[in-house]
Amino acid sequence: MFNEIAHDYITQYIRALGSVRTGVMLEIEQEIAMENAGYPIIKPEVASLITVLLAMQKPENVLEIGTNVGYSAIHMAKSCAAKIKTIERNEKVAAIAINNIKKEGLQDRIFVIEGDALDILQTVQTAKYDVVFMDCAKGQYINLLENSIRILKTGGILIADNVLHDGVVAKSRYNIDKKNRTIQRRLKEFLWAITHNENLISSVIPIGDGVSISYKK
Repeated sequence: MFNEIAHDYITQYIRALGSVRTGVMLEIEQEIAMENAGYPIIKPEVASLITVLLAMQKPENVLEIGTNVGYSAIHMAKSCAAKIKTIERNEKVAAIAINNIKKEGLQDRIFVIEGDALDILQTVQTAKYDVVFMDCAKGQYINLLENSIRILKTGGILIADNVLHDGVVAKSRYNIDKKNRTIQRRLKEFLWAITHNENLISSVIPIGDGVSISYKK
């Protein structure tokens, strides 16, 4: 598949360097490969980046916004010793995630919270998370940003996936489909906000579908 963010041959080479997934993660990948499911999971090169960031950060508490079927939460749990809370608004996929987490025996470390992240984040009263991983509806990133920064500890990192949206973000709004213009505008607002926030040091990396990393000063 043509990738407008990174050359396909480079992406394939990087993926070939990575480790092979096992257990539930492999099952999910196989379902997607056989087109039995269309779960939106993190790309292998993004998973590798997250592994490195977690190894460096050594977090105790991680918050994920957007569980889906639990793929990335399971990956993070295998990459560090943190307790992970993950928010999912879709009851059906939340149930699948809970089952997948149990299959991996990680139910004592990964906790699925069902509901709207916009509402749930407002209930967190203190800066308690070492890492916040944003992987939900891209148009909501800008709306979730203020509270995501607030609940992040000083020295914590905010990771957001899919921030370049197949390269659409970098194009003129007149060169993209009208259906993508709202998401493009909101992602541009998000990327501007994290790169011009005096409390953050941020970088946008063109791997996968685009990843941003922000360090809270």
